[in-house]
Amino acid sequence: MSKAVYIKLAKSAPNAGPFTIYDSLGNVLANNVSMKDLIGGVAYSVNNDINYVIVESKGRCKFKKTIFIDDQNISLMDYANIIYTQNLTGCIWRHLKNPQIYNTYYGETQPYIIEYPFAYKYYDEILQNVKDYTKVYQYLPDQFGVFDDNRKIQLDNAWFNKAVLYNDQQSSGLLELVAKPMNNLKEYMKYPTYNVDSKTITYTKSDNFYQYNTFWSLVKDKKELLFTKTCESLSLDKVVNQANMDYGKRSYRKEPLRAKDLKVRHILDNRSDIHLVSQFIVTPTQISFK
Repeated sequence: MSKAVYIKLAKSAPNAGPFTIYDSLGNVLANNVSMKDLIGGVAYSVNNDINYVIVESKGRCKFKKTIFIDDQNISLMDYANIIYTQNLTGCIWRHLKNPQIYNTYYGETQPYIIEYPFAYKYYDEILQNVKDYTKVYQYLPDQFGVFDDNRKIQLDNAWFNKAVLYNDQQSSGLLELVAKPMNNLKEYMKYPTYNVDSKTITYTKSDNFYQYNTFWSLVKDKKELLFTKTCESLSLDKVVNQANMDYGKRSYRKEPLRAKDLKVRHILDNRSDIHLVSQFIVTPTQISFK
């Protein structure tokens, strides 16, 4: 025999979910249930011996709520009249508990972004390459879980994994950065790699400088936006307008980044186990006479 279980969300934080719903035996009744669906109400059929169901939020603010079926003595009319209210109480997140992670919040890796502006003098200047002096540390685990500044090593094969170079009318698009394959000419010749929404290039580390080039302007139309706003996170001020970027090879249309100003945007969003200490950045240019 089976019985029907009705679930409706009455109160939650903004942007809660998606939700996974289990029964008391651990069987999954539904996966990725949106907050909108749960506000409207959902119904599931369970066995008569099920005493409760568990509603678990899988989003950034994770929580579980156990609902005992026999304790919910509510009429269908009252169920239909439940009005959702928003609760602004957020999760409590304790920082610096694990000395081995940095840009991890609520169990997810968040992007670490640093942007450098450059202004040139009278003449326009052409960007030749980017040299960045950043120290990359990785901390080794401690048996007591206590931060120890001495338990660290400096890496040579880890750094930012993305970059965007731009001025008011030009943009390199999204550059994905990978370490140059050492002593392997076959692997090195695979780069640059032209992806659908990015271009993968290599970087090297020499004399403690991280360095890369192989970039040019990919803008299709200078009358269109170079960046757009994202709804993913309020912490991100802008993202590349991919609709206005041409990631093809552009064999005879490689327009250099040439202007009286330049911005270099470095991003780390694929790992959180390294500590980047940025010192300074150098952008060698040559004066462009016209």
